Amino acid sequence: MIEAQAYSANSNEQTRYAYFKLNRVPVWKASWYGRYPVHRGANMFVVNTYTCTLEDSQLFDTFGDSDAAARLSDYIQGLSDGTVLVGVSADEASHYLWAAEATLRELGVDVSDVGHRGAWVFVAEIGDPSKTVFDKELTEAAANARQPYVNVSFAAGAYM
Repeated sequence: MIEAQAYSANSNEQTRYAYFKLNRVPVWKASWYGRYPVHRGANMFVVNTYTCTLEDSQLFDTFGDSDAAARLSDYIQGLSDGTVLVGVSADEASHYLWAAEATLRELGVDVSDVGHRGAWVFVAEIGDPSKTVFDKELTEAAANARQPYVNVSFAAGAYM
């Protein structure tokens, strides 16, 4: 089971949490005014579906680093078909994300309309966008009213 939640920063210092869980066990946590690191930007996780374990994790600070989206795009394009990828935005991920939007759209993840401090989360199988599970909120207000969330179950070695 894969469960993930994104968070958006906010101007009124309300605590928000993001996480990524495998079989209900947290393998990554982030927070805004909480007890975990911020992990600002686009956080990517590769899941080994045979062992239900985290195989790789990468953080792309698409708010503070103008080259991060190009690296994110290269990272995704370097993954093999069949790879299960989880993406979780934290804090603010849209500022420099434009260079990765086409690559994300190929996964079935359209974030081109997500504004400043909007939030998004997805689970995708590289090479098969029909299997993508994706949730987003477009603005800071919307993302703080309802944090994007996905929950996906699969049999060992298979995705959806």
